[in-house]
Amino acid sequence: MSSSPEISFHTVLVANRGEIARRVIRTLRALGIRSVAVYSDADASAPHVREADVAVRIGPAPAAESYLDIDAVIAAARSTGAQAIHPGYGFLSESVGLAEACAESGIVFIGPSVKALQIMGDKARARDHVLRHGVPVVPGFDAKGLSDLEIAEEAERVGYPLLVKPSAGGGGKGMEVVADAKGLPGALASARRVAAAAFGDDALILERLIRRPRHIEVQVFGDAHGTVVALGERECTLQRRHQKVIEEAPSAGIPAHTREQLLAAAVLAAESVEYVGAGTVEFLIDADAPDEVFFIEMNTRLQVEHPVTEEVTGLDLVALQLRAADGLPLAIAPRLRGHAVEARVYAESPERGFLPSTGTVLLFEPPIGVRVDAAIESGSAVTGFYDPMIAKVIAFADDRATALARLDEALARTVVLGVETNIAFLRALCQDERVLAGDLDTGLIDTLLPFDAERPSSAQLAAAQEAVAGHSEPVRTSPLWRELPGWRLGAAEVAVAPFVALTDADDEIALTETSPTGSREAIRAAVDGDGAVWVAEGGRTVRLRPLDRKQRMLRRLSARDAGVAATEPEGRAPMPGSVVAVHVADGDPVSAGDALVSIEAMKMEHSVLAPHDGVVHLLVAVGDQVRRDQPVARVTTEES
Repeated sequence: MSSSPEISFHTVLVANRGEIARRVIRTLRALGIRSVAVYSDADASAPHVREADVAVRIGPAPAAESYLDIDAVIAAARSTGAQAIHPGYGFLSESVGLAEACAESGIVFIGPSVKALQIMGDKARARDHVLRHGVPVVPGFDAKGLSDLEIAEEAERVGYPLLVKPSAGGGGKGMEVVADAKGLPGALASARRVAAAAFGDDALILERLIRRPRHIEVQVFGDAHGTVVALGERECTLQRRHQKVIEEAPSAGIPAHTREQLLAAAVLAAESVEYVGAGTVEFLIDADAPDEVFFIEMNTRLQVEHPVTEEVTGLDLVALQLRAADGLPLAIAPRLRGHAVEARVYAESPERGFLPSTGTVLLFEPPIGVRVDAAIESGSAVTGFYDPMIAKVIAFADDRATALARLDEALARTVVLGVETNIAFLRALCQDERVLAGDLDTGLIDTLLPFDAERPSSAQLAAAQEAVAGHSEPVRTSPLWRELPGWRLGAAEVAVAPFVALTDADDEIALTETSPTGSREAIRAAVDGDGAVWVAEGGRTVRLRPLDRKQRMLRRLSARDAGVAATEPEGRAPMPGSVVAVHVADGDPVSAGDALVSIEAMKMEHSVLAPHDGVVHLLVAVGDQVRRDQPVARVTTEES
């Protein structure tokens, strides 16, 4: 039985994975409530599976066949005696189908009512609904049922620039910015394709684009007794491609009257659907005129960034969710204190255009002294099946400047080896003058791109050399004079060859210093299964591919024979993933930069472009799975 004197649940199933599953399980354990984890084949050894009291397999790796399988989730709840299901965020967290299935099975859905899910789960319907209840919205229109010609006419009436986004879903997926009428057809096609794949619904809405928007959201809670409270606002303006990167609470210096408008409008929106549980009402504010607020959408679930609200309120939001779902009154009077900042650590490479990274985590060392909510540990597998976020680092202090400094210092001590991450980029954000001054808008991150990788330091190269030397001992099968470096029969001693390696940019780099500068104590290094060595220093990780003498000679010969070569004819996959679209027909003439195919991995879509003018020959089709660097098309010219 639960040790909580009030909450009646004794068993709760967590219908999610990764860090949010671990987060919910932590609160369930603290309350003495039995936890049930579910997992796919890809997550059989994941930390959340081991940490739960009970774990149930629900299907193969693809989310559609496991975490999105409502029947499998309900069956797992029934078989384990779970009285309630916590959906986390993403996956089925805003699913009307899961809420209805829970009701039919006599299981409590830890979330709002079906009515609230239906209204707020559709952006177009939510927009019209809150507008009727006095909540201000951005000018725009619902494109459902309209032809492309009718959409174009309405777009001219609202005025460019416009934001095209799916009615269903969230997380920025499928959003397209349209500067003028010429770009509208392509944006509509792309948004519909992503929306249909991600949400099973290609309906769209179009809204006026605010040129310097700030994205601010309000955490609300409602109970079954008609109480709705706002737990302050969060600044979520630092985004890339509509995906939040750094969040903070409270927001960075908005006027007091604007904050009052935000909180009041958020409560009004929640009350309009008799909201029960945790929800987030999202708004836009013009950075140059922060006197008005505009409703964007309501997320009917717990948010990724909820820890910053927990830090400034001292509340456990998961525990509050359990209370609300159990029909108990909230009975809270929030008092905000200090400042909290959260950074999302993604398995991606900012230096390569933020392409997702997959692999085995050779080493994970979270920083001590700050809160870390992580999906991984040393030995975890990061696959292409799920979202690339692998951890969150949260810092708290009495004021914003100190919180940002603590976050930066914590990121410098965060070590992830085996997959590429955005940690160095997060540190650059924490140190940016505009971020420090609170002069924020959603386009700020774009001004820092492209993000160039720094060359490995001499200390990193020395650590890499030691890691490679210590990784395995050579097998001594050849004569002595062939074994010992720097020694030849009948000749003077020669110098040992320096450590030489290739970076991910294919640059050759060598260790030339005999006594590298820099502290070696703060450096971590590990060798992966392919022989590449990963080295982390101050939050910056490099992947190096060691070269022996023979490999260096072959590279020199190849470069000499090639001379100044033309662009290679192949368009190659920038990451492992699935081909989701082919934009040309085999044999079509193309120009340099034309999109040939689109590849999706970790909920992100990337286009492979024609390397030069010529005729395209396709090497893949829609649905094919491709490896990183695999040729997907060849563009031939008359000369080639």
